[in-house]
Amino acid sequence: GFKTYKEQTSLDEDFSPGTNVVVGFNGSGKSNFFQAILFVLSDQYSSLRAETRKALLHEGAGQAVLTAYVEVVLDNSDRRIPIESDSVSIRRLIGVKKDDWLLDGKHATKAEIFGLLEGAGFTKSNPYYIVQQGKVSELTMMTDVQRLGLLKDIAGAGVYDERRAESIKIMEDTALRRTRTEGLVNDIEQKLAGLEGEQRELRECERLEGRRRTLEYALADRE
Repeated sequence: GFKTYKEQTSLDEDFSPGTNVVVGFNGSGKSNFFQAILFVLSDQYSSLRAETRKALLHEGAGQAVLTAYVEVVLDNSDRRIPIESDSVSIRRLIGVKKDDWLLDGKHATKAEIFGLLEGAGFTKSNPYYIVQQGKVSELTMMTDVQRLGLLKDIAGAGVYDERRAESIKIMEDTALRRTRTEGLVNDIEQKLAGLEGEQRELRECERLEGRRRTLEYALADRE
């Protein structure tokens, strides 16, 4: 049900373990094939409006298609993805209003799936593993900083830099909250100290008042 693929199409026997090249005449479906992979493994379709969702669902003669899915099965024999399985399947289902993600047939969040993929070197923002027309020339025009970023993404180091930045931000926020809390505690301690002083003065006043009454009673008895 995804774009031009109305019926379920399986390509599990058409890939080699190395580099694969997809060629074909104009209009043969090359772009839709690449878009299907990007639909699952990149953030190109992260925010979908109603018209975009409709464009992703197959439109043609016959009954209208209301849902579609794309499933990518990855070879994990080297355990590059930290799952104890020789293969990992990721399926994304799309409907008119919402998406759903499955990891090895079990429901998962998008964050969980992309966390695993980025740790294995599948960057969602720059999918180097799909080289479309014009991509090679784009790579040659990259600056050194951009190439370094790409290498980090390929090596899976980029995700750790992001997590490090997130951790540093959390630590900074925690330190700020701690400073504010310490300020509140100091204010409360000062107020408590003031209340303790007032309490001592009150007790002293009560003691003196009791002493005064005792003396007045004594003088009254003498009179």
